Amino acid sequence: MTFKQTTRSLVLAGVAAALFAGPAMAEGAKIGFLGGITGPIQGAVPPIIDAARLAVKHVNEQGGLLGGKLSFALADSKCDPQSSVAAANKLVNVENVAGIIGALCSGATIGAANAAAVPAGVVMISPASTSPAITELKDKDFVFRVAPSDSFQGKVLARVVLARGIKKVAMTYVKNDYGKGLADNFRTEFTKGGGQIAGDQAHEDKKSSYRSELATLKKGGAQHLVLIAYPQSSAPVIIRQSLEGGLFSKFIGPEAIYDEKMWKTLGIKNIEGLIYTRPAAQAGPSLDAYNRAMKAAYPKSHGKLFTAQTYDATFMLALAIAKAGSSDRTKVRDALRSISSGKGMKILPGQWKEAIAAIKAGKEVDYAGATGDLDFDSAGDIAGSYNQWQIKEGKAVNLGVAR
Repeated sequence: MTFKQTTRSLVLAGVAAALFAGPAMAEGAKIGFLGGITGPIQGAVPPIIDAARLAVKHVNEQGGLLGGKLSFALADSKCDPQSSVAAANKLVNVENVAGIIGALCSGATIGAANAAAVPAGVVMISPASTSPAITELKDKDFVFRVAPSDSFQGKVLARVVLARGIKKVAMTYVKNDYGKGLADNFRTEFTKGGGQIAGDQAHEDKKSSYRSELATLKKGGAQHLVLIAYPQSSAPVIIRQSLEGGLFSKFIGPEAIYDEKMWKTLGIKNIEGLIYTRPAAQAGPSLDAYNRAMKAAYPKSHGKLFTAQTYDATFMLALAIAKAGSSDRTKVRDALRSISSGKGMKILPGQWKEAIAAIKAGKEVDYAGATGDLDFDSAGDIAGSYNQWQIKEGKAVNLGVAR
């Protein structure tokens, strides 16, 4: 027998073995993570990735998924709409993921959804994108989020400021979907409540100087600056130049202004009194279960911004794949609503084995998230809630639910 004949015989034997040897090899499933690994929020991303890894770990340690392991592919959106398209296309077309966790920045989510995920029919669940523009996407029900929209946060932040007796502020916001959406809602609620915005400007990101913009904002006579910007881009530059120029020393902002690395760089004593809001998690058994697991697995990442939301998004995507019974992308999308509909057996963070047993028994399951009720509305949004925080004596203090 020639070498060519021998090779052909071996190939045919291999095909026959695959057909008749019995059960196929473990299938498993792959999901993608799309986030700003580099760029203006990079300091916040490692703990967020740890939270996703914790959910994957829970799945794989308790039997896996679809007869195999759940694997996890990372892609860098750079917090940029254009970069996010290439990164999302890689996840969709090269990694062949069943669904995507992300993106984090709102513009990156919108870019990836419109140009990559939705055309390919791949579900996205963002744990951090909050722009109201996401609600209006023509996404064929493929885009969801477990962080509440800024249409709510902007109003909450305005009410927090008014409740403190602050009636006059200046405001500057990064010129993108995130900044504009939050600023619009803050402005509407603040002025409706009797407040005055005595200086109101969008700003370009990544500039080395904002001194002229700050000087213009100060002309209105406000003592407080509402700052909607990223912590490793324009936010620290604006705060530092405000302090150096004696322009503003009192700052107010949304969750993006929460960044320990930025605070350390600026000197936390220099931003004493800073007021900000953050998405909140509801106290109860679900949050307790998540906190115990995260503290044990990734203690340095526990409690960081959007980590609980990321765990929820990842665990929910895995549950949807299990409910769908395959990595079929449309089936996964449809199953996502069914595992968070408010009906069925309650599943807490970490309870993968219990969830799989219920699904195999033909029962409905309802994931009770670490961050609270995650029943999606028709646009793929959740209600959510926020806490108000303040820097007091060099520490971030949680002042409770913001109304």
